[in-house]
Amino acid sequence: MAAKRKNKRSTQPREDLAKPSRWRLQHGDISEPMRDADPETGTPVQHRRVVDTLGQMLANGTITPEMHEAGCIFRTTFRLAALDGISTSQLIRLAGSTAGRTGTESQVNARARLADALDALGGHGSAAASCAWHILGLEMSAREWAMRQGWGGRSVAPPQAQGILVATLAVLAGHFRLAPRQQVA
Repeated sequence: MAAKRKNKRSTQPREDLAKPSRWRLQHGDISEPMRDADPETGTPVQHRRVVDTLGQMLANGTITPEMHEAGCIFRTTFRLAALDGISTSQLIRLAGSTAGRTGTESQVNARARLADALDALGGHGSAAASCAWHILGLEMSAREWAMRQGWGGRSVAPPQAQGILVATLAVLAGHFRLAPRQQVA
């Protein structure tokens, strides 16, 4: 007599809900989880952020590659100037690791380049400088800058914020000499 074969249940592997889904991962990089308090209930929540405003605008054709490069240069200079509020300390200091320059020298030089760029945008109090500082430097989304900060303490409509960002990137492209002056204007 032949023994009955038991049917194995086919179980699909469960998706790990603590990680982004495969569908989400195909749409771009995702930050590490951040713990925060829910603004309505105050309970702790964990969330991930995806904000690459410049990459999205380049993919949509809203900005040119020169404008994208200008935004990346501003962001890199902002990080070198150490104005992003993230403070770190080297645990191990190696002699000569900065090629003869101290961190403060490179920070001072980056801050001077950043001040020149902000002056080209109309000075520290201008809408373009505020846009560059918050969206490009602090990496806020355009909508977040428009609703929270805006210009002069007043909120700006998100479509207007995107227009201010496009104009800011055009001026920065000219300032960093990535595009000819007549093309920028």
